[in-house]
Amino acid sequence: MEHPEKSSYIEEKPAEEGRPFFPNHFLKEVIAAYLIIGILLSLAILFSFPLEDKANPFKTPEGIKPEWYLMYAYQFLKYVPKIIGLVSMGLFALLLFFIPFLDRSPYRHPRKRKLVVSLGGIVLFLALALGVLGFLSEKTVTVFGKKYNFDLRGVPHQVTEQTQGK
Repeated sequence: MEHPEKSSYIEEKPAEEGRPFFPNHFLKEVIAAYLIIGILLSLAILFSFPLEDKANPFKTPEGIKPEWYLMYAYQFLKYVPKIIGLVSMGLFALLLFFIPFLDRSPYRHPRKRKLVVSLGGIVLFLALALGVLGFLSEKTVTVFGKKYNFDLRGVPHQVTEQTQGK
């Protein structure tokens, strides 16, 4: 005969008291979101940011340059016609996408994959060089006590007293 206390291992627990997520907690979150949006909107109206002069669509402001990670493409487009530059950059992006499929070498070590590693090094060097030229273009830089003005294409020209007055 079984002991009456050990006859059932499953004990029924009373239902936990609580409130459902929807609509109770959800309503509190919606009210908090509306309050924050209302406060931000009120602050934006009361303390508005002053507007600058109207933009002239026919004049590009001086010193407009892209971020550092796109500087190489910006500088590259200065050297070639626009359509050729855009097509070549598109083909380059396509080549980057297909490199894993084109390079079917069974070797993993970089010393045994000289072609791909050297092409990658050349691309990195060119991107770095074009990025630096893009950063320096249209600036005047002092190097070893001499002033150099980098033109639009990044070519340095020494600034003399005669050219400085112009």
